[in-house]
Amino acid sequence: MRKFLPSSLTGRLVVTSVALVAVVSILVAATATVVMQSYLTGRLDTQLEQSKMRAQGEFEGNPGGFHPRDNDSQSNAFCGDPPPLARGQSAGSLTAIIADDCFAGLVIPSSGVPRQLSRNALKKLAKIEVGDAPQTIEVPALGSYRAVAATTPQGNTVVQALPTEDVESTISKLIWFETLFALLGIGVSAVAGRILVRRQLRPLREVAATAHEVIAMPLSSGEIGETVRVPAELTDPDTEVGQVGGALNQLLGHVEEALDARHESEQQVRQFLADASHELRTPLSTIKGYAELSRRTGRDDPDQILAKVESEAGRMSTLVEDMLLLARLDAGREVDRRPVDLTRLVVEAVNDARVVDPERQWTFDVPDEPVTVTGDEQRLHQAVTNLLTNASRHTPPTTTIDVRLQVGDTVRVEVHDNGPGIDPALVPTIFERFVRGDSSRTRASGGAGLGMSLVRAIMHAHHGTAAVESTPGDTTFTLTLPRD
Repeated sequence: MRKFLPSSLTGRLVVTSVALVAVVSILVAATATVVMQSYLTGRLDTQLEQSKMRAQGEFEGNPGGFHPRDNDSQSNAFCGDPPPLARGQSAGSLTAIIADDCFAGLVIPSSGVPRQLSRNALKKLAKIEVGDAPQTIEVPALGSYRAVAATTPQGNTVVQALPTEDVESTISKLIWFETLFALLGIGVSAVAGRILVRRQLRPLREVAATAHEVIAMPLSSGEIGETVRVPAELTDPDTEVGQVGGALNQLLGHVEEALDARHESEQQVRQFLADASHELRTPLSTIKGYAELSRRTGRDDPDQILAKVESEAGRMSTLVEDMLLLARLDAGREVDRRPVDLTRLVVEAVNDARVVDPERQWTFDVPDEPVTVTGDEQRLHQAVTNLLTNASRHTPPTTTIDVRLQVGDTVRVEVHDNGPGIDPALVPTIFERFVRGDSSRTRASGGAGLGMSLVRAIMHAHHGTAAVESTPGDTTFTLTLPRD
């Protein structure tokens, strides 16, 4: 069935509308024909009843009635005198009288001169039973008639019939006109439907044009920026086309975000490779340089050279381990999940920092009761330690660093200092990889810039967040973890 339908939506809608018009036209025509035929037949039966009463009235006023004659029935079709013809009978009417096995009858043709009925016609009329409802019969040589039978006062049977020619002619003309108007309506609906459907689907074609325009854009590489959009007038949510247009705009927005994120990720990967290569090149160059120096000079103090080589190798190993941990966390690898006493963890981290950097003033504020969360104790300790190390490394010796552990709907670890603060331009990217306040990458500036990115990755693996707020004299890093 589908192969006979048009492939386009316009064609399908036009065919559907034309089919509906055709079905409705057929139903209306059939209903009108049945109703009209029933009405005309009923009116004809009323006329037939009146004609029958007139015929009965003739016999009531004629006591002699109908008398059979002795004659040769084989040579004469009648065995009695023709029945009396009632006044007022219409042209085409039949009157037959039946007595025992003898019968006679007359028909009034259009010329108005009555003539006797044939034997075959009389035999057909003789089958009508008294008391039956009017019925349609085919009278030989005369056509279709509605006939009814009644009993005369003399005990004979009189049959009265009227032709159905007028009814049939009217019904035939009605069917012809219905067919003509149905075909005309189907043709008009096909033309008008195509015009209206194409006009109504014009917004949908414009939406499709927008989609094709997006397809033609180079989306495979590079920064995409903002793509085209479906016009606002085609995004009305109260219409089907508007819903499609609005959904397409939302889809394009998501595609833009995904493509921008992909481009940004590619740029970060390139930057990451460049930064990692730079960070690894420095210790490797140092190791290579000391190895060449030892080989060329033949110095007798290999312990100093080995100590330097070990120092640079350790720095390189730490960098590689941090990058490996970031890669594992980015890959979604689950961390160890066990109950962790966050109160004890914060106290130990602050005490360790106080030992390493006694010049600064270290304080902490934790609840009296243990605060327990589910997570990897080693990684959570690493996140807190990285924040403390960052605060120690980038603040003057007189700075006060305060660590607070707060419990509410979530568990919050806040590391606050009253140092000079973070450059506002650096705050949005502080948790990115290889981001450092000093872009010169000298060893005096500290690590490789992976500490804060590790903090964020560890929090993300624990379904938490890491945030920072900084103004001169007031900098706070906040770690938020879900409660058990």
